Amino acid sequence: MGFWNTLTFDKLKDGLAKTRTGLVEEIGRLMTSRTVIDATILDGIEKILITADIGTETAAATIDGLRARVKTERYSEPADIYRLLKEELRNQLGGPEATDDYGTVLPARPYVVMVVGINGAGKTTTIGKLAHNYVRAGKRVFIGAADTFRAAANEQMEIWAQRAGAEVIRQQRGADPAAVAFDAVRSAVANAADVVIIDTAGRLHTNVNLMEELRKIKRVLQKQDKAFPHEVLLVIDATTGQNGLQQARQFGAAVGLTGIVLTKIDGTAKGGIVFAVTRAMNVPVKFVGVGERIDDLQPFDPNEFVNALFGT
Repeated sequence: MGFWNTLTFDKLKDGLAKTRTGLVEEIGRLMTSRTVIDATILDGIEKILITADIGTETAAATIDGLRARVKTERYSEPADIYRLLKEELRNQLGGPEATDDYGTVLPARPYVVMVVGINGAGKTTTIGKLAHNYVRAGKRVFIGAADTFRAAANEQMEIWAQRAGAEVIRQQRGADPAAVAFDAVRSAVANAADVVIIDTAGRLHTNVNLMEELRKIKRVLQKQDKAFPHEVLLVIDATTGQNGLQQARQFGAAVGLTGIVLTKIDGTAKGGIVFAVTRAMNVPVKFVGVGERIDDLQPFDPNEFVNALFGT
């Protein structure tokens, strides 16, 4: 789509294999014992949704929607369940499908993106992939290496930036992260860069010092321009399941989130967390990562995600 590499449906489908096994196959087994859509089927589906990490609130809302449609539209055949369930789950995600022009037309210049998340979630690789796609769209990209806490963080970011064709603004290990972020944006302005992506330290989301550090970075950026950062993206490892929801709440309370990047959709993921996070935070999933290659990132498309979840 546009300058973004269009990942095959099969790759996303393969990445959701574990979730699909716990969802579609279980529903199939449930329906084999019933001849009509009744309370037993609907209650059973609700339990299956919860165990698929879709979350209790999303599961309840989905089943409420199913009950209403079965009653008003007079569905009775269990074979109708899959289509109705897909439509209700799609409704829970909200928002439009991904557009073709993401990254080609930016709302501001420089466009400042702050990336947060715990260690191991995939922040560094996500930043590299984002930078790669912006560069492919003809943009000049600066990366602020503000994860000055973790050993080898700067070196890893340099490698990804080189692959992507982006430029890195960095200081020595242990430097003030907010100062690095400030320098990155200032350099971007001076050099007419289009996009600035700010990396941040990734300790546990319950770490008070980390959260205060993130707040400071955001305050320092806003001293240059009140609109900075334009995006605050939280990177969540999809294999963490419901723990990802707790991360979203903590990071959201600290710095506010504009979007989620769900990484490691690789067959072990608990893809149902997409629904739980979207509902609880009222924040859209912006991207999904389905591998380690630099082009294994795509804008999130709710329709495609639900279709891949059901394997159709």
